[in-house]
Amino acid sequence: MGYVAVKGGQEAIAQSNLGLAYARVRSGRILAVEDILAGMRPLVDQVMSESSLYDEELAALAIKQAGGSMEEAVFLMRAHRSTLSRLYYTTATSTKDMFVERRISASFKDIPGGQLLGIANDFTQRFLDFDLLIETEAEAIQKAADYEEQSANDDVPLMDLRRLPKVVDYLEEQGLFETALFDDSEPDDITKHSIQFPTSRSQRLQSLTRGQTGAVTSLGYAEIRGYGVANHPNIGELRVGQLPLHVADPRRAEDEEDAYYIGSITVTEVESFIPIDVADESGKTKMSFSIGYGLTFGQNETKAIAMSILDYSLEHPAENHPTSDEEFVLLHVDSVESTGFISHLKLPHYVTFQSLLDGIRKIKGGTE
Repeated sequence: MGYVAVKGGQEAIAQSNLGLAYARVRSGRILAVEDILAGMRPLVDQVMSESSLYDEELAALAIKQAGGSMEEAVFLMRAHRSTLSRLYYTTATSTKDMFVERRISASFKDIPGGQLLGIANDFTQRFLDFDLLIETEAEAIQKAADYEEQSANDDVPLMDLRRLPKVVDYLEEQGLFETALFDDSEPDDITKHSIQFPTSRSQRLQSLTRGQTGAVTSLGYAEIRGYGVANHPNIGELRVGQLPLHVADPRRAEDEEDAYYIGSITVTEVESFIPIDVADESGKTKMSFSIGYGLTFGQNETKAIAMSILDYSLEHPAENHPTSDEEFVLLHVDSVESTGFISHLKLPHYVTFQSLLDGIRKIKGGTE
């Protein structure tokens, strides 16, 4: 369906595209990809997460090409992703091997290995900093140097950031959390096969981690407000860091110990604790905890938290609650699916609308 009936036809479309290119450069200034990478890290992380393609430079390029439009940038990245060959699969990766840059718990003041505040907006004052209007490159370089010097001279206890224990292990040791059965089955890949309902947990987690950040956050919020299980979740552990990836040697694919290290990616992982009632062997009800899980590319903390809430809601559905309806949640959080359908309403619907008008005219005129 196209605007072929619009005066000018293909020439008009070409002029529209030319105008779009002009709108990006009409100020005479070019936003370099390097500038986006340097100063818009959360935006880059969000695009990578929603497009399920981890490439920082390409994400920054998509943002530049889209003029800052998130939905268009994700669309560009998804389209590019579909052209790429899939040569290897990484081996199973444990987040216990993460090099942790930020690690907090809202459930315990003291956690094994200690809390690490790291970099976040949580404790900043939300006032506009007008000094940034006149900030120079020299000032930025000096601020970076001052921070690096202070970090090097800080007299703080050293932490082993490569093998920090998980908070959930602490609950398991005290018998407050039931260990899930180990499932080593092959995960479903929703990029190769369309989602089929009912879904597997691997399908749900994939859909949520590449879901639109705002949509996942809104539905997670709705879940807590009473449109789902409604129990107040507790953030057992939130960690941001570098997750190492390995690819097995094709000659010895079964031997993961000889896998090749290919690099690390930044991820955000959240484990939410949700209080539940369970029956013991005698039939008595006792309090316990279940878990909701979230993991995203980059530092996407709000989305990862909301994802963990929806993961629990879909894993333990409550009757007649929208956030427990997997079809409602999974099909509506997808960025490309939802924005694509809404945007298609701009395309010509001449025939269908004229048919509707004819029907209304016949009714009003008393004819059949």
